[in-house]
Parts: sequence; structure tokens; C-alpha cells
Amino acid sequence: MSCFQVRTDLALEAREGIGEAEREIHGVSVEESYDKKNEIRVTRVVIETKNGAKAMGKPMGVYITLEAPGMIEPEEDYHQEISSALAGQLKSIIPDAEKEQSILVVGLGNRDVTADALGPNVADNLFVTRHVVKEYGKAAYNKSRMHMVSSIVPGVMAKTGMESAEIIRGVVEQTRPDLVIVVDALAARSTKRLNRTIQITNTGIHPGSGVGNHRNALTKESLEVPVIAIGVPTVVDAATIVNDATSGRMPANLTELNNMYVTSKDVDYQVKQISHIICDALNEALEL
Repeated sequence: MSCFQVRTDLALEAREGIGEAEREIHGVSVEESYDKKNEIRVTRVVIETKNGAKAMGKPMGVYITLEAPGMIEPEEDYHQEISSALAGQLKSIIPDAEKEQSILVVGLGNRDVTADALGPNVADNLFVTRHVVKEYGKAAYNKSRMHMVSSIVPGVMAKTGMESAEIIRGVVEQTRPDLVIVVDALAARSTKRLNRTIQITNTGIHPGSGVGNHRNALTKESLEVPVIAIGVPTVVDAATIVNDATSGRMPANLTELNNMYVTSKDVDYQVKQISHIICDALNEALEL
């Protein structure tokens, strides 16, 4: 199927999709590290030029991918190792991380659709402090320095009648945070990365883009504050699976699969587990 296009939200997979002859892209740098003890691989892709962005099909910025095959296993100690590694990567990408800031965490997605409930689940368990600090001061937490953290779950347009971006812009205008962190479910091209990969980027996010449902962007340009996006691939395009299985010779009568997406059978448990990993990482990263 010559016109077949792989759908993915992961910069790492976008780079993997480029032919070997074109693997060295001008304006794109890649750094990789591997924690053998904890089996955690971290890949940092930096897109520095417009040509690099065009070749990758991604906006210019930093993309950090953390891969941990055991992320879906019920090992609490191991989950803490992943959370700590993720917290360290978050601190490296947060502007002025050691400076006191007001930070808004946005949980995107539909809590009634299991594969799309990651964002709301993270927001539900986040340690929010803005209301207490504004009312009683930092002494309420026995601290002299701390971030003011708030959160919101804007829901989906089918329920609210409003774009998520419209709701978030209104909140940003009223509360004036220094930074917005958005958490959302993503789409991947490989089933091996389902619920085992976390991507962080400072380019913001386009809600629904991974499943072809393009919504208004949440970026520094649209919100007028820096936006960091955290995402986990919870679905794979069904057409991608068939295309891989048939070595790129997908029958034309199966093109309707382009509108279907596949997730794991125990996605409810996995999403809940990963939401706690991300929440713990955020709580740690936002601790001064």
C-alpha cells in the first residue's frame, strides 16, 4: 500500500521511520542513555532548525522519551525508579526549575474512555498547593520555598461543548501561571511501546492529533506561557499493525482500518498504574 502513512505522536518513532540513508538529519541531534540495572532507556531528540522540523514532521524543540519495558508490571519498587528517572528528566526541561513558580497541570482526555483517561487520572492524584499557599502562605507546609501547583481536567468537547484549549486559555488568563504542564494519551506505531513509553516535550501538544482528531493546539504561542507535554502511547493505529504484518502490502479493501485503533486488553489497569508513576514524578519534580 504505497500511500500508507504511519501515525505516531512519538518523535523517537518519527526518526525511526526515516530511511537509513537519511538518518543523519541536519538540525536534529540525538542522545541516548541506558540504565542497565533498571532497564530504563532515555532518548533525547532535539530539533534545532526548520529543515529538521520538516524532515521529522514535528515542531522545533526537545523531545525526551523514556522507555521501560517493565512499566506495566506490578512492581512498586521498580515504579519508583521510573518515577525518579522521569522526575529528573522533567527538571531538566522545566524553565527555571529552581525558581518558585505557579504551575498549572492539565489532565487532557475523557475519563469515561479507559485508553484516554491518563490525563484525568494524573490530575486526580496530584499534590495541589496553590489554594493553600494563597490563603495561608508557605508556612502552612512548613516551607520557605515552594511552587504553587494547581490542576484542571477540562473534559472533552462532546461533554462540554467547548474546545479544551478554550477552557485552558480562560484558566490561564485568570490564574496567570508561569508554566503549563499538559498530560495526555498518545498514539504509537509499535505495539511494543504501548503503555511502556513516556514522552516529554517542551513544544506543547495538539490534542487528538494522534488519532486524526485535530483540535486547537496548546503551545507557548497559543497560551503565551511555556507548555510542557507529557504523554504515554495507549493506542496503535490498526492499519499500522496490518501493514507491518503484511510487509507493507496491505490489501486495498482493508483501508477502512485507518479509522480503527487498538489497545491492550488490560489497559484499565495499566493506565491507572502509569498515572501513578507520572503523578509521583510530577510531585517529585515540582518539589523545591
